[in-house]
Amino acid sequence: MAASSSSCSLLCFLSLLSLLTLISSTTIPISHFHKYPLPLPYQNLNYLASSSLTRAHHLKNPQPTTTTTTPIFSHSYGAYSISLSFGNPSQTLPFLLDTGSDFTWFPCTHHYRCDNCSFSSSTTNPHRSPILPFIPKLSSSSKILGCLNPKCSWIHRSNTQCNDCKQSSNNCTQICPPYLILYGSGSTGGIALSETLNLPNKTVHDFLVGCSVFSSFQPAGIVGFGRGLLSLPSQLGLSKFSFCFLSHHLDETTANSSLVLDNSSKKSQGLKLSYTDFVKNPKLADKPAFSVYYYVALRHISVGGQRVKVPYRYLSPQLDGSGGTIVDSGTTFTFMSREVFELVAAEFRKQVKKQVRAVGVEAMTGLRPCFNVSKEMKTVSFPELRFHFKGGAEMALPLENIFAMAWEDEKRSGGVVCLTVVTDGVAGERELVGGPSIILGNFQMQNFHVEFDLRNDRFGFRRQQSCN
Repeated sequence: MAASSSSCSLLCFLSLLSLLTLISSTTIPISHFHKYPLPLPYQNLNYLASSSLTRAHHLKNPQPTTTTTTPIFSHSYGAYSISLSFGNPSQTLPFLLDTGSDFTWFPCTHHYRCDNCSFSSSTTNPHRSPILPFIPKLSSSSKILGCLNPKCSWIHRSNTQCNDCKQSSNNCTQICPPYLILYGSGSTGGIALSETLNLPNKTVHDFLVGCSVFSSFQPAGIVGFGRGLLSLPSQLGLSKFSFCFLSHHLDETTANSSLVLDNSSKKSQGLKLSYTDFVKNPKLADKPAFSVYYYVALRHISVGGQRVKVPYRYLSPQLDGSGGTIVDSGTTFTFMSREVFELVAAEFRKQVKKQVRAVGVEAMTGLRPCFNVSKEMKTVSFPELRFHFKGGAEMALPLENIFAMAWEDEKRSGGVVCLTVVTDGVAGERELVGGPSIILGNFQMQNFHVEFDLRNDRFGFRRQQSCN
C-alpha cells in the first residue's frame, strides 16, 4: 500500500486550517473492530505478507514528521489494539499498539476523513464499522498545543514556523504547526492537543496527543510505545510495560489479554522471563526514527539445531544505520534482509527435503518456501526456528509460529504450508536497503509474554500455553 499523494495532503491541510477554530474536546462509545477474513487462506497470507513488507519498508526508511492494565486484542489484519480514554468526560477509542513509533493520535472532529481505510469513516455503510472520532469541543480538558509549549519541539524537531512567535513575546497565541506523518502503509495529519488521558487507576493531565482530521490506509488511531519523548511510556514515566501476543487463530471479538503499564521498580511477579539487553540505537540525523526502535542483541539463528552462518554486519547495528534486529508489535510476519533470509530459507529447504515444494502457492502468497503436506502430519518433520540472544536468552518458536496453512484441498486431506518470514523482492518489490536487517514480528511471538524493561534497558520474554 502506498501513502496518499502530495496533492491530496495539501488539500487536506487547507481544509485542516479552516477547522482550527472549531476544535476546542469528550465521551463517545466505540465498538471493537469486526473481523473481515479473506475467503481463501492464501489470499489472507498474501495480504499479511504484503503488509509486513510495507511495514518493513517504513521501518527501514522512515519518513520524518513534517511542518496500569487494559485489554489487548488481536485482529485479522495482523495487528493488536487497546482501548484508551481521553477527555473530560472520557471518550474511549481503539488504538493500534505500536512499539515501532512514538506518536499517539486519534481520529478527531466531526469532519474526520479516512480514505482507503479498512473501516469506513461513514456511518451510512452498513457493511463496515464506522470510525467514531474524538470530539475535542465536548471535552473541557482539551487544549490546542501552542508554539511556545516545549512539547511542540517533540513533534517538530526543526521547527522554524514558531520563530516569529518566540521572538515576539511570551503571550504569543500561535499554535504548534500541523503535523503530517507518513507511514509505510499510509499517512495521517492534524494538530497537536494537550489532553487528559484517563487510565483505570490513574489520570494523566496534559498528555500530548495528535488530533488527526484526515488519514489514508489507517484503520484506527495509533498509540506509540517506542522510545522517545513522544511515546506513551515516556510521557507516563513508566519503568516497564508488558503484554502477551495473542494467537492469530483466536476469535478476535472475544479473546483478549492484558497490557500492563508499570511505573514501579518491582520485579515481574510469577513469571521467570529470559532477558537480553537492548542495544544502543543508531543516531542518524536523516533517520531520527531509528532512535525510537527497540534493538535487541541477536547473536545467531538456528534451524533444526543447525546454526545459520549469518554475517555479523547484519546482526549488529552499523554506523550507517544498517543492520541489527528490532522487536516490532506492528509487524505481522518477521522480516529478514535478503542476504539473511536466503541463508535461513536454504536451511529449511535442506532439512525439509522430503516434502515437495509448492511453487505455485509461493507465487500467490509472496511467501517461501512452501511445502505440500498430507493430513497425516506425523509423517512430516519440520525443523525448529530459534533465535539466540546475547546473555544466553533463546527464543524457540513452535511450529504454529513458523508455518501457516496457505491452501487446503476440498477433502481436507492435504494442503500447503508456508514459512511465515518475508523478505524484499520475492513478489517483485524493490529491494529494501538500510535500517534494521531483521524485524521480529508478532506472528512469530504468538503466545509469548514480553516485557520491555525500560528501567534496566532490557527485553524479556517467555512462551505461554495461552495468553488469555
